[in-house]
Amino acid sequence: MTPNQITWAALVLGLGAAACFAQGDWQWLVAGAVVYHVSFILDCMDGKLARLTGKGSAFGAWLDYIFDRVRVLVCAIALMGGQYQRTEDVTYIWLAVAVVFLDMLRYMDALEIWKVRLNMRRRQRERAEELGLIDPSQDNGSDDEADDTPVKGTARVPAQPTGSEPSTAVTSAPAPAHVVPPAKTFITRLPGYVRLRDFLVSHRIRIHLFSGIEFQMTIFIVAPLLNSVFWPTVAAGALLLAFEVLVVYRLLLATRAFQRTMARYDRLEAEMKSETASPSEQATLV
Repeated sequence: MTPNQITWAALVLGLGAAACFAQGDWQWLVAGAVVYHVSFILDCMDGKLARLTGKGSAFGAWLDYIFDRVRVLVCAIALMGGQYQRTEDVTYIWLAVAVVFLDMLRYMDALEIWKVRLNMRRRQRERAEELGLIDPSQDNGSDDEADDTPVKGTARVPAQPTGSEPSTAVTSAPAPAHVVPPAKTFITRLPGYVRLRDFLVSHRIRIHLFSGIEFQMTIFIVAPLLNSVFWPTVAAGALLLAFEVLVVYRLLLATRAFQRTMARYDRLEAEMKSETASPSEQATLV
């Protein structure tokens, strides 16, 4: 199978899960949860298959991105609509709106954060090249990702910063002069957190607090299996919002570090000009 075929299969199964959710009864909710889980497994496979086989494409990345959103949209409407039909409680209609809104907010936030971080990396590299701090001929262009949607399997820059960067204790290679070290947050300052984080990352264990995967799993798998849709959905929404706040906070710290770095480059440039200036020019500068 090609990666695109797996993407289509994931969508079809997602629509099947939505059809089950729409029935409203617990037996159908369980069936929908199982089908959704299989759909999600396939959704996680297409990008990996594309990387392993080298058959990834820009269209496949777009297809995966759009189908993910369609699946969440349809399943959210079907799940909450089925519960509304069963209970006639209008609260479930608002829950459907909230789930769709949070999912869209998460992806829009991820896209903008990715663009901001990529732009900061490029500006830092260009400034460092101007000052001769790095050799452009030896730059492998690792920061030159295409300006497209950072969906899985396409972009090397993380779509959502999650604190999964290895610490300096793990890597022995010094960071390039133009790269700003990751800013410390209140989480990375917790005793033992960095060591635990590096251990989990080295064993390929996710260290996300509560991101999109957990959000979808809670609403479309855990809640139907428990036959309790309302409170798991509310809890998932609150946790996802808290995670997004943390992501934005880390972006704020990164932008401040970027500004400090660019200011250091400006001071360095002024010092270099002062050292190379003639005595008359130095007197003028003074």
